[in-house]
Amino acid sequence: MIYTVTFNPALDYAVSVNEVSLGLTNRSTDEYIQTGGKGINVSVMLKNLGYDNTALGFIGGFTGQEIKKRVIESGCKCDFIEVDGLSRINIKIKSGSETEVNASGPMISEQAVSQLMEKIRKLHEGDCLVLAGSVSKGIPDTIYADIIKNTDKNVRVITDAAGNLLLNAIKEKPFLIKPNNYELSQIAGTDIGNDRKKALEYADILHEMGAENVLISFAGDGAAFSSASGLKLEADAPQGVVVDSVGAGDSMVAGFIAGWEESHDYAHAFKMGIASGSASTFSLGFAGRDKAEEIYKQINI
Repeated sequence: MIYTVTFNPALDYAVSVNEVSLGLTNRSTDEYIQTGGKGINVSVMLKNLGYDNTALGFIGGFTGQEIKKRVIESGCKCDFIEVDGLSRINIKIKSGSETEVNASGPMISEQAVSQLMEKIRKLHEGDCLVLAGSVSKGIPDTIYADIIKNTDKNVRVITDAAGNLLLNAIKEKPFLIKPNNYELSQIAGTDIGNDRKKALEYADILHEMGAENVLISFAGDGAAFSSASGLKLEADAPQGVVVDSVGAGDSMVAGFIAGWEESHDYAHAFKMGIASGSASTFSLGFAGRDKAEEIYKQINI
């Protein structure tokens, strides 16, 4: 079974506005609400690709119940822990470019974290655990590392995070990490930009730190992959009309997992990751398997 963990899930409220006038009343031309949080995004895309999974994490209040309802409606299983306070509502303002206002979310108690740890300790060989996104207030940046330490070593752990959350997790030897080029630049202490070959050089440092595999996304400039065994892959981004880039990186993670589950071949998993991320970018919401497979045929590595 595949499990995802989202410490700080949200309802993303997206509004489109022709022109934003600060200090005045603005009227939207369109709006929609969807669940947010990287782990939940991975869960939804995995289900779209045909893979059952269970979403773990923390929810609070009426917003938390709406998140749970929507996750179930997407076809995913969930086993959330309920906490005091309200799960987040994040505002996405689309007016030419996109402006985001992300809420902080509820405090998570030590007792609630212990409950999550108990659930994760039950995972066993053959399971996959995805740790994705930022964490809630009061949670230390060692939490992903702590989770990996307390997880069966035969469980494949995938970490998609930034900053110290990621750096601490790498030391515990996750199966895969997925920084984007900006996050990798922060780790490397130099601007990698869109240079995939340069990124692959720095991936070797991440292997030395403990990461078994490194998947690096470059948005519209493609992706790169590096394994500790020395395999290096890169590819251009498929061509298409960008409709909504929200969740593209999470779709890439889901695609990589799906590709690995069905083949245990890194090249196939890499291509499925790119295809799934691009398919969602070219769709409103998360794409389905058919669209990902269609785009897969365009990818050369």
